[in-house]
Amino acid sequence: MLNWDTMFASRSSRMRASEIRELLKLLDQPDIISFAGGIPDPALFPAEEFQRAYADIFSGAAVNSALQYSVSEGYKPLREWLVEQMDALGIPCGLDNVFIVSGSQQGLDYLGKLFLSPNDTALVTWPTYLGALHAFNAYEPAYDQLTPSGNRTPESYRVAAAAAGGKVKFAYLSADFSNPTGETVDLDGRKKVLALAEELDIAVIEDAAYQSLRYDGEPIPPILALEIADKGHINDTRTIYCGSFSKTLAPGLRVGFIVANAPVIRKLVLMKQAADLHSSTINQMAISDVAVRGFDKQVAKIKAVYSHRRDCMLAALEKYMPKGTSWTKPEGGMFIWITLPEGMDGAKLLAKSLETGKVAFVPGKAFFADGSGANTFRVSFSCANERMIEDGIGRLGKLISDEIGG
Repeated sequence: MLNWDTMFASRSSRMRASEIRELLKLLDQPDIISFAGGIPDPALFPAEEFQRAYADIFSGAAVNSALQYSVSEGYKPLREWLVEQMDALGIPCGLDNVFIVSGSQQGLDYLGKLFLSPNDTALVTWPTYLGALHAFNAYEPAYDQLTPSGNRTPESYRVAAAAAGGKVKFAYLSADFSNPTGETVDLDGRKKVLALAEELDIAVIEDAAYQSLRYDGEPIPPILALEIADKGHINDTRTIYCGSFSKTLAPGLRVGFIVANAPVIRKLVLMKQAADLHSSTINQMAISDVAVRGFDKQVAKIKAVYSHRRDCMLAALEKYMPKGTSWTKPEGGMFIWITLPEGMDGAKLLAKSLETGKVAFVPGKAFFADGSGANTFRVSFSCANERMIEDGIGRLGKLISDEIGG
C-alpha cells in the first residue's frame, strides 16, 4: 500500500481537523442541546430577499454576467457598496482598497500565505479564533501571545521570534466581540496594538466578522479607522480589515471581503488568480442586491433576537453556575467564554456532558496556540431559544457542581 504521509509536504503535518466542524455534526441529533457552533440562526436568514435577488438575476440580461467568469477583485457594485459602508465606519477608501474573497476564512488563508515563511512568528491573542490558527498553521509559523492591554516590550517579541528561527510578521486579533471569548478590545488596547505594530514594523490583521453585532455599549472605531485618522490615507496604513456577510446575511454563499492598502490588495488579487480565479459571481450579485435593499434592516432584526438570547444565557449562568466558575459578559457577537476551577478539563467535561447531560459546547484548549486553557470552554447563544438555554445551562451547572463536589 502507498504511504501517502511520505509524499505530503511538511506543512500538511500542521493541519488539524476543526473541533467545531466535528461538533456541528451534533446539530442533527435531536436529543442534544448544542451551544457548540457559532453559527447564525437559519430562521433569521433573509430567504425571501435572496429568492427575489436570484429571480431578478435570472430574469434579465444580468444572468449572462452572473454565470460567466469575472474579475478577481470582485463584483464592482458590491465593492462600491462596501466603500460606502467603510466610510461610515471611519475608513475612507476606494475600489482599489476592497477585495472580495470566498468567505473571510479564505482571506485569512491568503494572508497567512502572503506574510508567513516557515518559522516566522504570528502574534495572536490567548485564546484566539480557531479558524485563524488552522489557516495560519499550514504556513508553519511560530506563535507568540498578543495582549492588547499589556506592557510587553517590542524587543521581547523580536528576541522570541529570532529564537524561533524567523521574524514577527503580523498581529492578528478580533477587536469586537471576539470568537471565542466575546470580549471587546477597548480604545486604549487598539492604540497599543498599533503602537506595537509600528515598533515591530509588522502588519495588523483586524478580524471584524462580528463588528455589526453590537447590542449595547458605545461603538469603538475599528483599528484601521484609528490608523487612517493618524496617517491620513488608507494606502499609508499597515492594518488589514477582514469582514464577512456570513454572520449578517448568509454564510452559505461564502462572500467575505478585505479592505487594506492598495499594495496588499494587489498581492491578494494575484493569489486569487492562482487559487480560484474569482469568488462566485452570482453569489456576489445576490449579496449586493440584498445588502443594498436592506442590510441595516436585516442587522436590526438579528440583533434584536441575539441580544435577547445573550441576556437569557447570562441570566441562566448567574442562576445555575456554581461558585468557582466565571464567564464573560459580551456587548455583542455570539459567544460567552466560561472558565472552570483550576484542575478541571473542558474536554473531559464535554465527554461527560454528551453522555449524561446531552449538552454540547466547545472545549477551550483548541483556541490556545500553546495548548493551554484546558479549564475553559465556549458556548454560543445564537441558535438557542429560551427553553434550550434554561434547560441546557441548568444541566451544565449541575454537571459542573457534581464535578466540583466529587
